[in-house]
This record gives sequence, structure tokens and C-alpha cells, in this order.
Amino acid sequence: MRTTKGAARAKAKRKLFKRAKGYRGGRRNMLRTVKETLIRAGVFAFRDRRVKKREFRRLWITRINAACRMRGISYSVFINGLNKAGIELNRKSLAEIAVCDPAGFDSIVESAKEALAA
Repeated sequence: MRTTKGAARAKAKRKLFKRAKGYRGGRRNMLRTVKETLIRAGVFAFRDRRVKKREFRRLWITRINAACRMRGISYSVFINGLNKAGIELNRKSLAEIAVCDPAGFDSIVESAKEALAA
């Protein structure tokens, strides 16, 4: 006996429409448009998971640079000093220290300056 795909097709459509909830117009309630929109959304999500990492790194570097310049040293010279001093802090933690603990960041900058002078 021939079977129909009614239940399976309805389930698949429900699943797609559920993922498209909150979209505007036909992007929410027309099957072909929903499929196209979800594929495009997935591509952007995949790409932007990587872009997010770049953008946060840029933000941390900007914050560290601003904090360093307030203390009379440039970012690149500061990073070079950290490497010579053997201080292994990542940019995320350095930016957090620069914002939340200025006194601690002062001591890190002084360590970097001493390593450069030596």
C-alpha cells in the first residue's frame, strides 16, 4: 500500500517555522522563504562566531593601548616588555586588569619598563 508523507512533512515544516519565529513577513510564514532565510542565518552565524573572536581581541588591544598611553608607553613597546619580562598574561586579562585594577596594571607596566631597560 502506498503511504503519504503527510505527518513527516508537517513535522518538518513545523520545525522550520519554529526556528523562523520572530522573523518579519514572509520570512516567518512562507516555506520557501523560511528555508532560504534559515540557510542565510546559519551562514552568518557560522561566520560571526569567528568574527566575534576578532572583534573582542581588537577591543582588548584598544583598552590596553589606552591604559598604556596614560602611563607613557605604547602598546607595542609594552607587549615587547612583557615578553622580555616573561609575564604571560593574555590580552583579555590584561584589559580586565587595566579597567578594574589600575594599581595592579601600574605594577605590570613598571615590570615591562624594567625588562626593557635591562
